[in-house]
Amino acid sequence: MIMGYEGLDFDDIAGGVSPGFVETLYRRYKSDPASVEPSWRAWFEGLESTASGPSWRRANWPLTETDALTAGLDPTQMEPAPKPAKGGAPAKPATPAASTADVTKAAEDSIRAMMLIRTYRVRGHLAANLDPLGLARQNLPADLTPEYHGFSGADLDRPIYLGGALGLQHGTVREIVAILQANYCGNVGLEYMHIADVEERRFLQDRMEGKDKAITFTPDGKKAILSKVIEAEQWEKFLGKKYVGTKRFGLDGGESMIPAMEAIIKYGGQQGVREIVYGMAHRGRLNMLANVMEKPFRVIFHEFGGGSANPDDVAGSGDVKYHLGTSTDRQFDGISVHMSLVANPSHLEAADPVVLGKARALQTIRGDLEKHEQVLPVLIHGDAAFAGQGIVWETLGFSGIRGYNTGGCIHFVINNQVGFTTSPQFARSSPYPSDVAKGVQAPILHVNGDDPEAVTFACKVAIEFRQAFHRDIVIDMWCYRRFGHNEGDEPGFTQPLMYQKIRQHPGVSSIYGQKLIAEGVVDQGFIDEKTNQFNTLLEGEFEAGKTYLPNKADWFAGRWSGLGAPSDGEGARRNVETGIEKKLFDSIGRTLTTVPEDLEIHKTLGRVLDAKREMFKSGVNFDWATGEALAFGSLLSEGYTVRLSGQDSGRGTFSQRHAVWVDQKTEAKYVPLTTVPHGSFEVLDSPLSEYGVLGFEYGYALADPKALVLWEAQFGDFVNGAQIMIDQFIASGESKWLRANGLVMLLPHGYEGQGPEHSSARPERFLQLCAQDNMQVVNITTPANYFHLLRRQMHRNFRKPLIQMTPKSLLRHKLAVSSAEEFLGDSHFKRILSDPNAPADTEVKRLVLCTGKVAYDLIEARDAASDQNTAIVRIEQLYPFPGEPLTERLKRMTNLEEVVWAQEEPKNNGYWFFVEPLIEQCLIDAGTKVQRPRYAGRAAAASPATGLMKRHTAEQGALVADALGHNVREEIRRTRKG
Repeated sequence: MIMGYEGLDFDDIAGGVSPGFVETLYRRYKSDPASVEPSWRAWFEGLESTASGPSWRRANWPLTETDALTAGLDPTQMEPAPKPAKGGAPAKPATPAASTADVTKAAEDSIRAMMLIRTYRVRGHLAANLDPLGLARQNLPADLTPEYHGFSGADLDRPIYLGGALGLQHGTVREIVAILQANYCGNVGLEYMHIADVEERRFLQDRMEGKDKAITFTPDGKKAILSKVIEAEQWEKFLGKKYVGTKRFGLDGGESMIPAMEAIIKYGGQQGVREIVYGMAHRGRLNMLANVMEKPFRVIFHEFGGGSANPDDVAGSGDVKYHLGTSTDRQFDGISVHMSLVANPSHLEAADPVVLGKARALQTIRGDLEKHEQVLPVLIHGDAAFAGQGIVWETLGFSGIRGYNTGGCIHFVINNQVGFTTSPQFARSSPYPSDVAKGVQAPILHVNGDDPEAVTFACKVAIEFRQAFHRDIVIDMWCYRRFGHNEGDEPGFTQPLMYQKIRQHPGVSSIYGQKLIAEGVVDQGFIDEKTNQFNTLLEGEFEAGKTYLPNKADWFAGRWSGLGAPSDGEGARRNVETGIEKKLFDSIGRTLTTVPEDLEIHKTLGRVLDAKREMFKSGVNFDWATGEALAFGSLLSEGYTVRLSGQDSGRGTFSQRHAVWVDQKTEAKYVPLTTVPHGSFEVLDSPLSEYGVLGFEYGYALADPKALVLWEAQFGDFVNGAQIMIDQFIASGESKWLRANGLVMLLPHGYEGQGPEHSSARPERFLQLCAQDNMQVVNITTPANYFHLLRRQMHRNFRKPLIQMTPKSLLRHKLAVSSAEEFLGDSHFKRILSDPNAPADTEVKRLVLCTGKVAYDLIEARDAASDQNTAIVRIEQLYPFPGEPLTERLKRMTNLEEVVWAQEEPKNNGYWFFVEPLIEQCLIDAGTKVQRPRYAGRAAAASPATGLMKRHTAEQGALVADALGHNVREEIRRTRKG
């Protein structure tokens, strides 16, 4: 049997089938129809009906042999002349049998017609009417003309077999072109032929193609769209009138977005969406807040008047109006949808991964991870930012990745055709700002923003596609920016021709209103009444805004109930008991060391597990990875979620964690902690992204305070790539937007001679950002203290971001171990730690303060020198600085002569400039004779570390010797010799 194409469609045929192949296949079909694939068989039947169809028939059937020859037909292929019907009535004309040549000719016509159809599917958007200003209008590309495909003259009106394409079995080229131009070259242009999945393409074709596929809305639907456009436009005008010269980054020119967003809510609700998470930059944000999110107008007016959105009893810096978020519930057709708009800084696309992370968390909470039907992320972009910001691609890249997939995001691009003052041809190297989305095979609907029906239709298609296939989709709304980048700019400096057009161009409501008047849907009275009603409402709300007082802050409502801001004094829970019972400790130990019988693990992992079993048997030498796993397992047993992601988190960058065991024969994965009852554990090897993944995890933690969410850098300095997320969200988000967050960042840090890129997590940058109790910065040195730190993060009644400088060499250091007792009972996290061989406090003359790995270098050197007068105290928590316990310790050191701060990092890096005044205050408060600390460490440097091992070793030896008061030159000579 000769096989054709399974599920044959015209794209398949047009994609490379030659007439010669068709002719050969047709001969087989004539010999034995069953010898060809069913879809080809059906196609040949259709071609035969065309080849022997009306154009071959004459009015005076039956034909004589002369008639047949005159008609150019082969008399031997004629069917016998039919006998007269009973009563002498004329018989039904015979149909001549089609020859192979006839069918081949008909096939050639069909294939060329299919190539024409396919070309419109691929490139029809290039001829679409997208630009409201008419500046970007193109002539019809040559390959969209019939002539390019070999049709001209009488060919245009000859019936051609189409086999159901465009909803037609047969059609002329003239009909085909008219339908295709209406479908693909109107006010909506569709790009979708880059999609590999046939069903997705067919889904979009079904909604776009055919002579009956005009965009239609009921009269009531059109009135609703017009009403929202009027409100969007009048809102911007009202703000411009009341706050002359004030920046608002209005939507002026893109008002069609407002009814389109409502369409997503309405149609999404009908298809199962119960929660929408929005993210957007500043353009149009106030309109979105007011007319979609329904934030009370009086509240926005109150903020414009200089008032705060926060109650008077809530601290915080606040933020400008066009960065703020909100949440609300909207109801359409009896279906309620909860919506939240994530706050966003001026880094235009920074909120993108935050929105997806929050959506993923909400899907997890709702049990919606399998179907992805209930929670929908929607991102609203600017054209220049969508094309220019790398975070957009990082965000798109999540769309199909395990652990980050949200079941499809709707991307809505407000295409102003200008970025600040930069024209598109200077802002990107592609025809559209949306072209980056082709990398994830997202369909793209380009649409004219002056046609709100088309924009609303595009959103309806988008939500249907997303709910059907759970994939990203993009709407590129071409519009314009009526004013400059902000309302005080003069855009004529840089785009004079565009703004000449804009000044003469009527508003969206005027264009659409006149269209509906012409259709008889509304009259001018309807438009005037809607406009006046809305302005009257705004005037009343404007007056109410003058006396508006905010209610109690809502940032600890819903899933955050029971949590709050940290408190001091009696009843404070800044530190809590985090030890666990021995029974649970042993149970987790069994989970971490038991290998399923059907799992063949790596032999090295087997040795690791043998060592763990010995830890639990002996009760000593617990290492870093085991302490971490104990923290995770104990939290899971208490019902918490633990989510850890990073570029190598399953195994661990340094082969230390082994949270995932891989079968050596099948590569099946086994995750021991997933077997702990009550909680939920996931560990994810993330995409090679810092900015995007850190933003995603921040968003996840934003939605679920009952989840311990950890992001791990491969090396600590890789966090540099996510600095925007740190500055704009992690360090300042609570102060700006009253949104707490408990995200944990694990940043491998320590000087082991690995060079400038693998030594420093830049702790100085985090410490510089610390103020107003905004986050925690720690550098832990024992597995047990790390265990208590992670448990404290969840057991306190507040959430703060936690920045942890995690170790590298300490992962296996002989001194960086803990005993079983340190994990049990009423134990807790210790903000400062003494070394194990410390002299009595009254014997201490020199106190060396430090943090992190260098503590062990100092301890070993001190003990080797038999120094009985030097104490080494580790500052495990750098912010909030543990001034109180340190002061109490200093008070007991009555013979203290010197206090040293020792660090591995260069003087202009690390901790020195942060801790120096804090230590000095502790010395004053303790009443010691020492007035200020002395620095011992590397000299200031442009690079954070040397890449030469000998130099590193010498520097390390020198700073240790300096801290301990030893002969530095002798130490340098000794280490170099070594």
